[in-house]
Amino acid sequence: MTTWKTVMPIIQIKMVIAAPIERCFDLSRSIDLHKISTSQTKEEAIAGVTSGLIGLGETVTWRARHFGIRQTLMTRITELDYPNFFVDEMVEGAFKRFRHEHHFRDVDGKTEMRDCFDYDSPLGILGKVFDSIVLKRYMQNLLKQRNLAIKEYAESDKWRIVLNM
Repeated sequence: MTTWKTVMPIIQIKMVIAAPIERCFDLSRSIDLHKISTSQTKEEAIAGVTSGLIGLGETVTWRARHFGIRQTLMTRITELDYPNFFVDEMVEGAFKRFRHEHHFRDVDGKTEMRDCFDYDSPLGILGKVFDSIVLKRYMQNLLKQRNLAIKEYAESDKWRIVLNM
């Protein structure tokens, strides 16, 4: 008899960026950069904080197309320790739940940025199967693409446009 592990997926990604920690932290909270980095899914901020930097206790509602289905997702910033750490958690959306931790550390003038995305797929056993076949890899790619955009903007003058400086 086959049994499914009850361990939920956790995605961890680490990247070193040749830019100050404060810049990387703010770019990671930028609604505008998030829209740029997810243009392939046509993500649009439709409620809550819809541009600029999101802060502690604030929400953003995203509308996007994933797997050919139009979806809506609301997240809230539940923890924030500038410029070292913040957490966004799902309030409403397609996941059963998720908690996305963003960690930042200064390493010799560069920033080590680490994501920890802890989530549960919906739909019980079907969700676990879908996750193991498709969803985990899909989410890893989305997070990597977003982090590459943060790196690109942080290491060039593009950050000035996004952060309006």
